[in-house]
Amino acid sequence: MSLMTKMSLEEVGGMLPPDSHVHSQWSWDALAGSMEKTCLRAAELGLPSVAFTEHADLTPWTLTPGEEVPEAWRPLVVDGVLTPPPLDLDGYRQCLERCRQRHPGLRILSGVELSEPHWHASRAAALLKAGDFERVLASVHSAPTAGGSGFTEVSGRYDDQPPDRVVRAYLAETARLIEQFEAFEVLAHIDYPVRYWPKDAKPYDPLDFEEEYRHVLRVLAATDKVLEVNTKVPLHPQVLAWWRQEGGQAITFASDAHEPTALARGFSDAAQLADASGFRPGRDPHGFWCRS
Repeated sequence: MSLMTKMSLEEVGGMLPPDSHVHSQWSWDALAGSMEKTCLRAAELGLPSVAFTEHADLTPWTLTPGEEVPEAWRPLVVDGVLTPPPLDLDGYRQCLERCRQRHPGLRILSGVELSEPHWHASRAAALLKAGDFERVLASVHSAPTAGGSGFTEVSGRYDDQPPDRVVRAYLAETARLIEQFEAFEVLAHIDYPVRYWPKDAKPYDPLDFEEEYRHVLRVLAATDKVLEVNTKVPLHPQVLAWWRQEGGQAITFASDAHEPTALARGFSDAAQLADASGFRPGRDPHGFWCRS
């Protein structure tokens, strides 16, 4: 990773950072996604670049009895198991190239978000070889079901486990991902379970999970990979402070947008948080922000 000369927010004229985690219609769950409209939105916002990191969700989910899914997903469900479809690489590449031709002033990166790639190493490796992506994210979206016979989306475990156990199990699995799978660049949404924190539970406080967060961040820093500042929640400042303390060298910004209007949401606040936490943009407007 190249640590470039740092620039202050004032020096970059308030420019928003690149959005390095965006989904379009090529992600199976982005029902309102549109690569073309997202590129138009990026141009309106003056973003230097955008990475279309489409979902490669490799783990099937076992639905609970009576669980409803959007109509568009129903063909994916067989015998109560939802199996995400593979990424249509040909269609994705063709669309990406059309957008690059139509928006020459916008840098458009190819990308993928691999879910639990350490559970599916051969499939993940084959996809990365075929895709030759410019930005590779790794993430955890799944957890074992209560009975252990299948898997569910992480938030599904809030139905049968206390929130603190769900988060600790998630962070432990995230550490295993980092330790067991090397072929990624950025760790996506380290705080993913917080998105669905139960309303009737004690308010979420990252300090309750300091040891677990620090362990994940320490393992990530040792691999010289990048932490994503995902603005969908958004990321708590304390986690970013721990990242620096544990030796983290770089961050990237992510709206995790599944529709064009969500592109770069919260980026102004996130950039100010990053600056206050000691991370600054480099001379390359498309690059990572590195510690000062």
